Amino acid sequence: MNAHDVVISGIGLVSSLGEGPDAHWRKLVQPGLEPVLEAARFSPYTVHPLPEIDWNLQIAKRGDQRQMETWQRLGTYAAGMALDDAGIKGNDELCTTMDMVVAAGGGERDEAVDADILAASESRNDRDVLLNEKLTTELRPTLFLAQLSNLLAGNISIVHKVTGSSRTFMGEEGAGVAAVETAAARIRSGQSTHILVGGAFQTEHSDMLLGYELAGYLHRGPWRPVWQRQGLDGGGVVTGSGGAFLVLEQREHAISRGRKIYAELGPVISGRAKRRQGELDGEIAALLRQAALPNGELLTISGASGAHAATAAEKSALDANPAIAARGFSTLTGHMKEAQFPFAVALAALAVERKAAYPAFDAATEKPFDGVPRTVLATAIGYHQFEGLALVNAA
Repeated sequence: MNAHDVVISGIGLVSSLGEGPDAHWRKLVQPGLEPVLEAARFSPYTVHPLPEIDWNLQIAKRGDQRQMETWQRLGTYAAGMALDDAGIKGNDELCTTMDMVVAAGGGERDEAVDADILAASESRNDRDVLLNEKLTTELRPTLFLAQLSNLLAGNISIVHKVTGSSRTFMGEEGAGVAAVETAAARIRSGQSTHILVGGAFQTEHSDMLLGYELAGYLHRGPWRPVWQRQGLDGGGVVTGSGGAFLVLEQREHAISRGRKIYAELGPVISGRAKRRQGELDGEIAALLRQAALPNGELLTISGASGAHAATAAEKSALDANPAIAARGFSTLTGHMKEAQFPFAVALAALAVERKAAYPAFDAATEKPFDGVPRTVLATAIGYHQFEGLALVNAA
């Protein structure tokens, strides 16, 4: 151990299963837990919807709530939970010196404006003029047909007074991996003492599903566990709304505050294989070798999305190591895009802190784990690009 070890001192989670680390732990350790699904609203696609949320608990001003789209409220809410959990929220000294790294998508589009522009274009030929008219009269002050990606970080700063340096990464699962990797590197190097890192994804929005379906990634038909969608119609991805934020600190910083430490964040490793050339299987195996996995049984929290090629490659790489017992958590939460990797790291931290493994989320395909997890592997293999993993160790 050394003073610049990266430790996890705060966790904020929201998914279809509920809110907070305790609620997620209680549900996820129940054998045979049934997922929360919404199959009618976006048929033929299934999603994992958000639970009822009292936004006032973390976003006190109604004016702040009104100017955010749901994905921003969700991220700001999860960030507030992590700050509360770490004992930082409301502490001006800690908040003003706290850095932030956010993984964000392009934001929710204004579907009404999109539809209005398309409808008007059917009866007008001066579409350049039409577009300028709509852009100047119909849009919110964000000046964009979708919410700007860095607005999530901006709203966290406004609502929770986190005003150190701020970075936003875009790029689906890769954004989540890069955010955690960057935050950990800053702490190890001494550039930061405490960082808020995470992301959010709101799938209950037609434009979010459209992006997946245009490339043929969405699973169609009756829901099935994430490992059991290979070879079925559609692309295998079932999305879910959720958010995950972590407070990462230097070990000495957390100890000096007298805070509980969930776990130590070990190496965070990323890569980007040339997938069309069939290199993903080898890239995942190389990442596992680079991580220097410990001997013995290894609980693995997999962010597998269900996308046929990526999920098959990950399963093959994990199955090649007989000690690995994988848990594909998107079976129960859905795929949460930018939030997927921070969520996996959070679930890994809960397992080592509570000295217990999750039961198989899919008893037909996942191995039992009989030991006490002192190190847990967290993975996020992007459904079409980027791959990353991290080792989470007992503190």
